[in-house]
Amino acid sequence: MSVSEKVAYLRGLMEGLDMDEDKKEAKLFNAIIEALDDVASELSDIDEDMEELADYIEELDEDLGDVEEFVYDLDDDCDCCCDDDDCDCCCDDDCIEVECPACGETVCIGFDEINDDGEVDCPCCGAILEFEIEEEEEIEE
Repeated sequence: MSVSEKVAYLRGLMEGLDMDEDKKEAKLFNAIIEALDDVASELSDIDEDMEELADYIEELDEDLGDVEEFVYDLDDDCDCCCDDDDCDCCCDDDCIEVECPACGETVCIGFDEINDDGEVDCPCCGAILEFEIEEEEEIEE
C-alpha cells in the first residue's frame, strides 16, 4: 500500500469507531489523520519531483557524454582492453594484435613487452600468451 492508501485506511478505521466528534480523543485522532494526509501528499509530490530530476540528470549525462567525445576526440573504435586514458597501443606500429585464447579479447602487444621466453601477460585477464620467437640468422661478411 502507498502512504496515501494507508492514511485512507486509518481514516476509515477511525470513522468505524463511531466516536463522538466533540470528544477530545476524536479531535486528536482527526488532527493526526489530517497531518498524516498532508505528509502523504508531500511525499507524493517529492516522488514526482525525484522522477523528473532523474530523467533530467539522465539527459544531462547523455549530453555530457556527447560533449566529452567531441572535446576529447574519444575513439570508441579502440579494441584494446586497457583502461589507460593515454593509451596509444592501437596506433602503435611496434605491436601486434592477437586474440587472447583465455578471455577472447583482441589485444595489442608491443614487441618490447614480450620477454625472452616469448611470453607476455594478457592485459585484460592476466593469462600468459606465448609467442614463437624466430632468431635472425647472423650474416657473415
